Amino acid sequence: MGDIDDLYARADAVALAALVRAGEVTPADLVEAALAAIDRLNPRLNAVIHRLDAMARAQAAAVDRGAPLAGVPFLLKELASSWEGAPLTNSCRFLKDQVAQADSEAVRRMKRAGLVLVGKSNAPENGWSIATEPALYGPTLNPWDPSVTCGGSSGGAAVAVATGMVPLAEASDGAGSIRVPASCCGVVGLKPSRGRVTLAPFADYWAGAAYFLCNTRTVRDTAAYLDAIAGSLPGDPYPVAPPPGPYLERIERPPAALRVGFTVTDPSGRAVDPEVQAAVRAAASCLAAEGHAVEEHDLTHDADALWRTFTDMTCVETALFFDAMEAVVGRPVAPGDVEPVTWAIIERGRATKATVHAGRIEAVRQAGRAIAGELHAFDLFLTPVLTRPPRPLGYYDMSISDIDAYNALWTDAVFMYPFNISGQPAMSLPLAETASGLPLGVQLVGRHGEEETVLRAARVFEQAMPWAGRRPPPAA
Repeated sequence: MGDIDDLYARADAVALAALVRAGEVTPADLVEAALAAIDRLNPRLNAVIHRLDAMARAQAAAVDRGAPLAGVPFLLKELASSWEGAPLTNSCRFLKDQVAQADSEAVRRMKRAGLVLVGKSNAPENGWSIATEPALYGPTLNPWDPSVTCGGSSGGAAVAVATGMVPLAEASDGAGSIRVPASCCGVVGLKPSRGRVTLAPFADYWAGAAYFLCNTRTVRDTAAYLDAIAGSLPGDPYPVAPPPGPYLERIERPPAALRVGFTVTDPSGRAVDPEVQAAVRAAASCLAAEGHAVEEHDLTHDADALWRTFTDMTCVETALFFDAMEAVVGRPVAPGDVEPVTWAIIERGRATKATVHAGRIEAVRQAGRAIAGELHAFDLFLTPVLTRPPRPLGYYDMSISDIDAYNALWTDAVFMYPFNISGQPAMSLPLAETASGLPLGVQLVGRHGEEETVLRAARVFEQAMPWAGRRPPPAA
């Protein structure tokens, strides 16, 4: 198995699936390589919190070897997405015994694409953190430096991908949760356009501000996964036109002349780390050297006021979720069932007047329109992902019971939530690193529905500013 282990560590998902289709390896070979990698790497990193070995081996035996991602080992995030027979706990003590009873629509598409579920990745309780340190499962460690956060809420996914446990893993994003761990761990993370991927059986999360896709090591893996799971269902609240052809094929065409904007200025007026500024400016210079028109443009919205409105709005849906789960669990949720910050969110949500909540939804939607309108003149817009390198482990402390104090810790992510609110596609690419060797992501933002532009530009960066040779120590 030495050769297959080495091949598995080096190849991306598209390459592995091609080998399966060609008959050079089997899905069973890849599953065993993935399980061996998890055995080797996960004990010190805690990225995978549910092993599904038997399920994976059974699925590998039956997978369609002609599928686009045939036999590729895969992790589902321990949050929201439902794979029949797999745990579904949201990293929450109240839900620790729950198992998915059916597949969500995106999971059905994952299965048709040939992905093989080998486990579930760690996430913070209910996803509300840009770190991954749940009380139920313990922290996931950053493989570049275990003293700093790996990001969140898709931290387990990003660590597993960065270290080669799997070539791609599901991730989701309500305020940066795909892009932040991608930046902290040196991988690729695309938050798609609002409506690009159906949330069925749910209609909506957070007034259209929550999204599902993946973390990967290559742009083409992101494109292939998007091809596999994209598409709305009749009646979805935010339908978006499909692309004219597969993203995986179309990203190989260099983008035509783009008008590119960029900013290194925090709209709230806080300092941005010089290394972060340098990373964004280097990316802007790269596109200018490719012949694109580049100009600096600073965002104008009131970032702090919008963050307060957005976070207060989300409390109501969290309370609604736990109300629904009480019927499933068979008893009321109590303070000891959840982390203190989660209980504070539930209480605030339950205390919110309906008219106040409706007003916040309208304010968030108006802000989203304004942000998208401000940037509509640009084909592509570049920003930092985080305004500074990753914070120390434990910084985003969910044992805080003051929800306002906890949410105030998120100032580093000031460039994240605006694009959840505006619905625009936004992608973190691992284009830089700090002097101490930590990854730094740069964010690419496109117009709504224009993932193709973002992906094409990402391919330019992948070739001009390659990151393939940078791997964290446990995977080096």
